[in-house]
Amino acid sequence: MSAVLVVHGGAWAIPDELAKASVDGVKTAACEGFAVLKRGGSALDAVEAAVRTLEDNAVFNSGHGAALNTDGEVELDAIIMDGRTLACGAVSSVQNIAHPVSLARAVMEKTSHVMLTGRGANLFAESIGITTVPTDTLVTEYERKEWEKQKTYVTGVMEDFNSQWAHDTVGAVAVDSAGNVACATSTGGIRNKMVGRVGDSPIIGSGGYADNSSGAVSCTGHGESILKVTLARLILSHVEQGKSVADASRLSLQHMGDRVQGAGGAIVVSPSREWAATFTTERMAWAAVEHDVLWYGLEPNEKLQEKIAQ
Repeated sequence: MSAVLVVHGGAWAIPDELAKASVDGVKTAACEGFAVLKRGGSALDAVEAAVRTLEDNAVFNSGHGAALNTDGEVELDAIIMDGRTLACGAVSSVQNIAHPVSLARAVMEKTSHVMLTGRGANLFAESIGITTVPTDTLVTEYERKEWEKQKTYVTGVMEDFNSQWAHDTVGAVAVDSAGNVACATSTGGIRNKMVGRVGDSPIIGSGGYADNSSGAVSCTGHGESILKVTLARLILSHVEQGKSVADASRLSLQHMGDRVQGAGGAIVVSPSREWAATFTTERMAWAAVEHDVLWYGLEPNEKLQEKIAQ
């Protein structure tokens, strides 16, 4: 059977000056991830590869390009999950790690735990030979300037998803040729967040979830809102009740808006290769690859396509 991979670069009010770079970035990441599937790789390998590509792109708020907390530090969160076994790994509030998604996978594969946080996660990274990088290499000049503008967490949250000043999460979902699904999500969190704040991204069932019986989801948006409704699991519960992945996403995001006034987005793929990219913010950069077609969009209801060179 054919494979599918979908990525997102965050649901927020992406300003015009970042629009093209955001779309180009998710298209590149989708092609990188799909190349893994095309070589016969697993869905788990594909979502890690796609998210690593996004973490290397300073346009996005994950790895390089991450948002700064109130102390001007980078604290990173990530999750990865295998829908075949329900194995998952997550890290939160880690510092000086270029690819937190790969550290999350190491937690899944090399420990008996699901999540490591803060100092413990960094000590684990050191113990398995993952090299740290200087904070300055993860922070863009753009982020430093915007951080200076927003000195309080309250201001950051109030403006977060209703202005051009927020950055957000990246993620990927995939189904491979064997019908296995996987998800991965990675973020630098909200600008000017409190030190130690953890949002939805590394939390199983909120920032992401993957189960071969229903599908894989990666979420993006206001983390506290997503946590309150356990958005990823909510979407899959609708799928399990017979809804299409698009309807399941739409209904769940609508519920989050109605119940806790939160905006966001999600990408979803099912074991039957059905997929969707849905959001309630002004924009969300996303891309998907199936067969030899690259789909992508930025604006609401936008779904563009182009052929992939063979």
